[in-house]
Amino acid sequence: MVKLTETPDYKPIFGTNGIRGIPNKDLTVEFAQEIGKAIGTYYGKVSVAMGRDTRDTGNMIFNAVASGLMSSGSGIIDLGILPTPALQYYCKSKGIFGVVITASHNPPRFNGIKCIANDGTELRREDEEKIERIYYEKAFATVPWEDVGTLRGDPTSLELYLDGILSHVNVGKIREKQFRVLVDSGNGASYFTTPALLRKLGCSVVSLNTYPDGKFTSRTSEPRPENLKDLISLMKGGNFNLGVAHDGDADRAVFIDEKGNFIDGDKTLCLVVRSVIKPGTKVVTPISSSDAIDEICHDGKADLIRTRVGAPLVSRTMIDNRAMIGGEENGGIIYGEHQYCRDGAMTVALILNLMAVGGKRISEMISSLPQFFIHKLSVERKRDWKSLEPHILSYAETKSNDRSDGLKIYLSDGWVLMRPSGTEPIIRVYGQSRDEKRARELALEYEALILGLQEGPSAE
Repeated sequence: MVKLTETPDYKPIFGTNGIRGIPNKDLTVEFAQEIGKAIGTYYGKVSVAMGRDTRDTGNMIFNAVASGLMSSGSGIIDLGILPTPALQYYCKSKGIFGVVITASHNPPRFNGIKCIANDGTELRREDEEKIERIYYEKAFATVPWEDVGTLRGDPTSLELYLDGILSHVNVGKIREKQFRVLVDSGNGASYFTTPALLRKLGCSVVSLNTYPDGKFTSRTSEPRPENLKDLISLMKGGNFNLGVAHDGDADRAVFIDEKGNFIDGDKTLCLVVRSVIKPGTKVVTPISSSDAIDEICHDGKADLIRTRVGAPLVSRTMIDNRAMIGGEENGGIIYGEHQYCRDGAMTVALILNLMAVGGKRISEMISSLPQFFIHKLSVERKRDWKSLEPHILSYAETKSNDRSDGLKIYLSDGWVLMRPSGTEPIIRVYGQSRDEKRARELALEYEALILGLQEGPSAE
């Protein structure tokens, strides 16, 4: 392999959650194969677990990346279609590296490539940079024909994953309750695993959209309230104890209570955190999570650590600080006792465990949390974010802000967070307040501001 540049100045390829793009446009077969070569060169001649979500372009991108990996001498363990956390658990259990082909919650026209370390976490940014250097400098390790990697399967991966989840909850107690659960997999990677997990927990399961469909024709892969109308409607009249919905690769879970009310992911995070913390417990969450978690950690004498947005950042911060609980406000909970990554199925099991052990309905537990509300919007990014920041600060007329990740402005009755997405060409806008109407007003106000700045000359 040729010597790499000591101080490269390359455009990043990896975003906050791997590589994302549109197949045959910016995520071409040629690019995917060369990234596979770069990943294989970095990993070395080792076994690599690979899997994908249900997207129609998954096979194409999978095969291109796999061919690049095998050309560098890596052997492929093809785990097929499975949730991203299931592949991560396999990597952790076997001590091997992984690659998953997924674009998570993005629309079906997108796909992506995510690299997994041999401890089951997503690669550190410095490791991704090494792969980028190999790619840009074409410093690929190409082995002779007799050393080319081969491909094989492993049918035990899903049972390994589900058994791992079950080991962390009171299975007997949950089975006693015989919960009736409605699950919406959104035609994504959880179409088999979450119904199987629920049945192992003794639940009566009714399934919605639990078949693979790479175009997500039943609903979009982002589990927001507006995309879950069928699930919510069925929950209101079906005598269920809990409703569950996943995103495309099932590293997140959101819930509907027994009355048909959508439960914001921020509240789910707060509920799980409150149930596990003790004095001195360390909790990690991004700046996008509500102030409710501050109050919960204060009351429980736990130490709260805030990070920039991004599950890999939360995971690594948890590892570095030996924190066993953390997560994001979008339904992505990281339970370190299981593994250091977001895991939708583990979250489902934790919520059912709380309901079974505590003997309370999900709505009762949610209503007992500190009441904060987050309203989320997104704006198409047409201008460079840095050119917008000074104008937003001038408009806000406040010096109380946090610029560690985008711009978070603290106001007397809440806060607003604006940040460019690391996975899509949009600017995310979050409004938070104790008053639900005010949270929505704040998000709408700053959405309108950004729209105006991007159209006007002042942002030049």
